[in-house]
This record gives sequence, structure tokens and C-alpha cells, in this order.
Amino acid sequence: GQIMAKNILTAYFSASGNTEKMAKKIADFISCDIFKISPQEEYKSEDLDWRNKNSRACLENKNPSTRPKIKNNVENFNSYDLILLGFPIWWHKAPLIINTFLESYDFSNKKIIYFMTDEGSVNLEVQENLKPSLKSNVKIEEGLLMQGPINEQELKNWLKKIGLIKKSFKIKNPN
Repeated sequence: GQIMAKNILTAYFSASGNTEKMAKKIADFISCDIFKISPQEEYKSEDLDWRNKNSRACLENKNPSTRPKIKNNVENFNSYDLILLGFPIWWHKAPLIINTFLESYDFSNKKIIYFMTDEGSVNLEVQENLKPSLKSNVKIEEGLLMQGPINEQELKNWLKKIGLIKKSFKIKNPN
């Protein structure tokens, strides 16, 4: 049967806006709550320059125990059973603020399915970098990796595959 979307939260971190587009479409398609993981200190474009060894993102990546602070909280966190967690891929893995997020709540007996945006990495190490931030009774599953622009059809097919939208689902307005 249809999963009741009221127990689903789409939470995401987006630096350039691509993951945000994907998260908003997911929340629209399955009409669930959405939460933007906002860093206490926003990432500016120079912070994200991977070519600059001293940019903020590079320095965080070099020190995997870094936990960028989050300035907002999920209301009624305990009411969610399934968290769809979105983020861009940085250096083959999730940005460390995702570890901050996972360590900020008790995900016991909840399920996390993550979705990712990327320009085209291979050999992702997402699972092994997120697992240490979670208790052993939390199920975490890899979901969709969207490379390049957000493809709505691909997104819908994935949501169907994981049982979050019915087969008969149609887009009302195609744009």
C-alpha cells in the first residue's frame, strides 16, 4: 500500500542549489514535510572551491572529525519513520555537515534513504562515512544519485521503485 507521507521527512543540505531542487521535487511528488539543513555559517562560493587547498570545504574534508554546526532544528523529529536525506557529493562522500545532522538526533528504529547530486564521481564512499554517525539499529540505504540537471522522470521512477508513489501517479503540470 501507499506509505503515509506524514511520517516522511525530506531533509537536505544544498550548497549550490541543485540538491535543493531535487529535495523540493521529492517533497512535492510525495507531499511530505521538508527540512533544509542550514549551516550556522553559510558556504560561500570561495568556501566551495575544491581547487583551493585552503578553502573551507577542502580544510573540512582534510579533517574528517570536523562537524560544521547547524543553525536550525527539525520540529517533531520523533514523529518521522522515514527520512529521505539529500546532499551533494564532495570528495566521493557526503559533506561533513550530514554527519553533524545524523549525530544531532536519535534515529533509532527509523529508516534513512539518502539521495545525492553530483557532477559525475565514481567509487562513492558515502555509506562507510555515514555509518559511524549512526547507532546500529538505524537502517540506512543508498537511494538515487542524480548526475547533472534534475531529471523529473528519473526521480519519479525512483520514488515508485521504493514504494513512495503509486504507479498511476501523473504530473499535473509538466514544467
